Amino acid sequence: MTPAAAGIPGFRPEATAPPTVGVEEEFVLADRRSRSAAYRSLSVVRAAHTRLGGPHATPELSPSQVETVSAVCRTGAELEAEILRLRSGAAAAAAEYDCLLVPSGVAVLGRSGPPPVLDQARYRALARAFGPVVHGQGVNSCHVHVGVADREEAVQAVNHLRGWMPLLLALTANSPYCDGTDTGYASWRSMVWSRWPSAGPPPYLRGSAHYEWIVDRLVATGAAMDPAMLYWHVRPSAHLPTIEVRVADVIPDAGVTAAYALLVRALVGHAVEAVRDGERAPEVPDPLLRAACWQAARHGASGTLPGTHTRDCAPLAVSRLIEDLWKRIEPHLSRHGDDQRVSDWLSEVQLAGTGSARQRRVAEQDETGLRAVVDDLAVKLE
Repeated sequence: MTPAAAGIPGFRPEATAPPTVGVEEEFVLADRRSRSAAYRSLSVVRAAHTRLGGPHATPELSPSQVETVSAVCRTGAELEAEILRLRSGAAAAAAEYDCLLVPSGVAVLGRSGPPPVLDQARYRALARAFGPVVHGQGVNSCHVHVGVADREEAVQAVNHLRGWMPLLLALTANSPYCDGTDTGYASWRSMVWSRWPSAGPPPYLRGSAHYEWIVDRLVATGAAMDPAMLYWHVRPSAHLPTIEVRVADVIPDAGVTAAYALLVRALVGHAVEAVRDGERAPEVPDPLLRAACWQAARHGASGTLPGTHTRDCAPLAVSRLIEDLWKRIEPHLSRHGDDQRVSDWLSEVQLAGTGSARQRRVAEQDETGLRAVVDDLAVKLE
């Protein structure tokens, strides 16, 4: 690319096709009348299959959850259209059973007594193996898959990505209320999920053989039933040629979900590039990463976080962390025309906060309180 071409506004180099990207989103089913969690997922998923196709809607651990699974996408426009399609179809299926489809990390209004576990063999086995840890695990995330064909590159790229997970959690926090109570956290979901013995930040990985050894040992000890139960914030997928970033709460809006996924794709692109250039990732100690993730869950995008993408982990304002992130991802975003979409979202987060701030604003401003929060979040029918 010539310097002149580089200076042309809107110029996009056409080097290679964009890496593949896909999104999985988990939602709460809320009763249309009470706004409390509704245990109707099997019926709703059956209806969603008719509207969306079998692979695109699944039940989850709690019968108050529905998960949507996107097709493989390449462009931002394609991805946003797919997320909108899935949300619309799942919301319509939920409406058939008097439910709202609610993108919140946990149920805003809740349950009486311990919530049930979906009556399927895998989930019954989880309940037997982990006991009360399973209670309350009806939590809802946004998982982003980015295509990385080479397994060794994917494992090494995770080392470059792990330090960014606290910031990604802070930017997507969307679960301050749980079962009718303000938890005081921005992401209560991440605190509930951290109860699993295989959850949290990944360790520093020496290579794919080291990764496989860790997985084998976790399964052998019973801390994970199988490799799919590796609940790290970022991991090589157990069944796809992708890196899967799993740290985020489900996000209120489809457009923001698409922007977040494109940011993740760019960050994975930066990490893979660093691996190919022989750049060594900082070996941030696991306790510091866990502490940074706790701080992100507690405060969201306000205040400071340890800079766990660097070796000294010095506390930095979230705005400064966003600047550091942007320097790394902007070339990858611009290459595929995603820079404006992601920049707009990051600016909005810094002005108005995350989904957790939105939930609290609605609760404070509307006399119906948390019922209004559920109604504000619920995916609207066309």
